[in-house]
Amino acid sequence: MTQGETANPTTPSRGCAVVTGASSGIGAATAVHLAGLGYDVVLGARRKDRLDEVVARCAGRGRALPLDVADPDSVAAFAAAVDRCDVLVNNAGFARGTEPVAEADEAAWTAMYETNVLGTLRVTKAFLPLLIASGDGQVITIGSVAGREPYEGGAGYNAAKHAVTAMTRVLRLELRGQPVRVCQIDPGMVETEFTLNRLGGDAESASAVYAGMTPLVGQDIAECVGWVATRPPHVNIDSMMVLARDQTSARVVFRRD
Repeated sequence: MTQGETANPTTPSRGCAVVTGASSGIGAATAVHLAGLGYDVVLGARRKDRLDEVVARCAGRGRALPLDVADPDSVAAFAAAVDRCDVLVNNAGFARGTEPVAEADEAAWTAMYETNVLGTLRVTKAFLPLLIASGDGQVITIGSVAGREPYEGGAGYNAAKHAVTAMTRVLRLELRGQPVRVCQIDPGMVETEFTLNRLGGDAESASAVYAGMTPLVGQDIAECVGWVATRPPHVNIDSMMVLARDQTSARVVFRRD
């Protein structure tokens, strides 16, 4: 499915996929794409109005529920409203600020850790019983190149995403023998609201991040999620790093004049 395309309601059901952070960007694209592949999708995010817009593109296969992964009570209520989960896509997360360590905003670091790390932990814990009961569950976590490669100005986000990477790897080890597959997909530069939010809503600075190069879009990562989710049960894609052709590492980018 291409970006903006809606799902086909006649596709046979593959089961239920739960997608967090599904109101925009990678999460929204993933929810619509999985619906197009035949999954009944539960979409969670804080912005319920935006979720409803995404659900409309899921052609009857989507259901929106409010979710703040940083709030344990919200996660509990969200999980209690879902009685089946075959695929969990941990997508909710964000970056804030580009200050060096010497000028670090501890509140920003705490917020990033609360959402990216503890949020992923809470949702995964909540859905593991359903994933195991499915007989072929999958946890697909959206990480970042920032979780593989530290860079100047990224310490807080680097720390959070490195923690997510470690947690995902440990989960894979701990679930050996269980009918649950675990994958982490690490995107590079994806043009979504991510950078705008990181830079405090400065649209000009956010646009400059992608100047002179062709970044990924949410649909590119959604298609990776869909491919991982539809592998045969004996195949586990442990990890995947996805960069634009113009990007060769976290901060090495070819830019055209």
